[in-house]
Amino acid sequence: MAAQNDSPGNQERPFNNLLRKLSEADYKLIEPCLVTTTPESDDLLYNPGDNVEIVHFPCAASLASFLVPNEDGRDAETILVGREGAVGGIVSQGFLPAYTRITVKVGGPFVRLRVASLEAAKTKSPSLRNLFARYADCMLAQVFQSTACNAIHSIEQRTAKWILAASERTDSELVPLTHEQLSTMLGVGRSYASRVIQTFKAEGVLETRRGAILVRNRDALTARACLCNNAVKSHFEEVLRGVYPNEDDRPVQESLSPAK
Repeated sequence: MAAQNDSPGNQERPFNNLLRKLSEADYKLIEPCLVTTTPESDDLLYNPGDNVEIVHFPCAASLASFLVPNEDGRDAETILVGREGAVGGIVSQGFLPAYTRITVKVGGPFVRLRVASLEAAKTKSPSLRNLFARYADCMLAQVFQSTACNAIHSIEQRTAKWILAASERTDSELVPLTHEQLSTMLGVGRSYASRVIQTFKAEGVLETRRGAILVRNRDALTARACLCNNAVKSHFEEVLRGVYPNEDDRPVQESLSPAK
């Protein structure tokens, strides 16, 4: 099920399913405050300790990533967020320091909204407030599922899961992802991540391109993945139906910013 109806006014909105889920009246409350930007891959949105003043909505095939710094200097990725949601002040309702580092994983169109403007709109509309509360619940579900996944599933399963999740959100078999980025996502050394990719290549599941991974056999990759993505999608459908990316709401394909 698509995240939005097909009315002309809705199609003119930014290609973010959360924004397109809003009623016309609720969208008009925030529309004058929306600002379109086009950040590049690896651009920084927030560092730990930064004041959270802006909500960022990835649009179309853009992706944002939550990274948790560790004492050894490495970051571990917790969740990806695409056009199904937003980052910055969603759970905390803003005005608090950021706990994680948030970066642009795949560059492209984003929409910015000041937290103060969103909170003001929430006071005027219970339905808008309810929608963002339900999205916050879905985001927490992703975090919980990621914690469980990291604890019980193999590196191979998690690799397949991450690549599938990125492919679903970018609507492309070509995922802009380097071995270095993959190792960060998995919290392992680059050499380990490279060995996993080489195994998948030998099995005909994946191919590598400069700064990207090409999915050659989606069914085989799905068979190697854990079921964590399915659990998250099921929760989205129960709590916020139609917002998680699917084949019915694919954006027009544009060239993706290459991974650095």
